[in-house]
Amino acid sequence: QLQLVESGGGLVQPGGSLRLSCAASGFTLEEYAIGWFRQAPGKGREGISCISTTGGTNYEYSVKGRFTISRDNAKNMVYLQMNNLKPQDTAVYSCSASKRGATCSNFYPPYDASGQGTQVTVSS
Repeated sequence: QLQLVESGGGLVQPGGSLRLSCAASGFTLEEYAIGWFRQAPGKGREGISCISTTGGTNYEYSVKGRFTISRDNAKNMVYLQMNNLKPQDTAVYSCSASKRGATCSNFYPPYDASGQGTQVTVSS
């Protein structure tokens, strides 16, 4: 069974950093692109970054230059390093996997797996 579990969320002050982790199990991570999403209260799920099977990355405009996505296929892990966090980054962050969207260019639902999410709160 394909499964993704996020961790690393928490409360951080503006300007601070967090590293989120997305742990994969039940499938061979290297065959899948992984996307990070976030959902703020009262808003829809927003795609913010994707990493392809070959390590190519893309970012949503508001996080570009502050967030970095990476993957460690040997550990079945994908990470999202978030720096210079802002209050508007407050959201539930989750990851999804797609084999069909392996290049990230067509990373659309339905996804092969999605996690439950981890809360990130940026506040002083």
